[in-house]
Amino acid sequence: MAKLTVSDLDLKGKKVLMRVDFNVPIKDGVIGNDNRIVAALPTIKYVIEHGGKAILLSHLGRVKKEDDKPGLSMRPVAERLSNLLNKPVTFVPTTEGKQLEDAINGLSDGDVLVMENTRYEDVKDGEYVKRESGNDPELGKYWASLGDVFVNDAFGTAHRSHASNVGIASNMAQTAAGFLMEKEIKFIGGAVDNPEHPFVAILGGAKVSDKIGVIDNLLSKADKVLIGGGMTYTFYAAKGMKIGNSLVEKDKIDLAKEILDKAGDKLVLPSDSVVATEFKNDADHKTVDGDIPDGYMALDIGPKSIKEFEDVLKSAKTVVWNGPMGVFEMPNYAEGTLEVGKFLGTLSDAKTIVGGGDSTAAVQQLGVADKLSHISTGGGASLEYLEGKTLPGIAAISDK
Repeated sequence: MAKLTVSDLDLKGKKVLMRVDFNVPIKDGVIGNDNRIVAALPTIKYVIEHGGKAILLSHLGRVKKEDDKPGLSMRPVAERLSNLLNKPVTFVPTTEGKQLEDAINGLSDGDVLVMENTRYEDVKDGEYVKRESGNDPELGKYWASLGDVFVNDAFGTAHRSHASNVGIASNMAQTAAGFLMEKEIKFIGGAVDNPEHPFVAILGGAKVSDKIGVIDNLLSKADKVLIGGGMTYTFYAAKGMKIGNSLVEKDKIDLAKEILDKAGDKLVLPSDSVVATEFKNDADHKTVDGDIPDGYMALDIGPKSIKEFEDVLKSAKTVVWNGPMGVFEMPNYAEGTLEVGKFLGTLSDAKTIVGGGDSTAAVQQLGVADKLSHISTGGGASLEYLEGKTLPGIAAISDK
């Protein structure tokens, strides 16, 4: 079912509540990375160019006690947004009450307002009450009363049922997806529900337990699932191979056996590994085929595996990549992740979708981000979407 989008709405003169994902890294009032603010600009600009009054809500970090509040104010975010839009942005240092209501009622068409961190509502009078993150019905109703229409552009929180997304939506006649949310639904939702074949999934990361649902869901839809990262060695153990001191989830070995039996030749494991004596960049390391020798731990996929993965990928029409191939933060064990990212950038005929922190960092580091079809803005949300789960934030958006 197609979802209502911001371009379907008549915005002129309307108070447009917008849930954005401005959960950016901030230290001592300085923003470390403004990618998420930049990602929301197309929707914000569309709203104000079409005569709407943009009222922006976002969470920032986790607020569990009063002391957390000063360091997690949205003020620096509002200031950065003002620079990016090249126009004044009103910041209101509260999440409810007369000051906020007066500021909203005083907006002209095309104005932008940012209200304080929605998670401030999680702490009241020193108590951790989780009004926002627990989706308090009164709070959702109150926030909904501040606007005429609701646009949800925060895919990063779509897997959570909070007052600022699901709570507002359930009290509005219409909720539309912003352009960022629309893109995520189109690319990730499309890859999972209706991929063009051959469809290849690349899954990395440390633990099988984090990716069981994704592996399970994608095995029923993909033509091949390539496995890298630490979770490889739980599968190695399930096959009766030696894994040395490599990462293993002993309680997941039986499950890995079941997955291998079910998957047949659909699941492709690395055939060689870069191994080291310690979990250190400058530790003694070498490349080995198959079994991991005693005294060594596997920290990346080897050159043979990279070549085998590329052979599978070159004919793909849809590729989804989530998670690194090795210990990406250490240069000696980053090659697998970087080579996979580089190769994805050459697949001009395929729909290439990347989700997850390290895989996203890799394609940005390589400068191939603009050669890929889509880079997801949501870590946990994109993972749950790939699992085939219903995301509450998306379910709450009105159907067309």
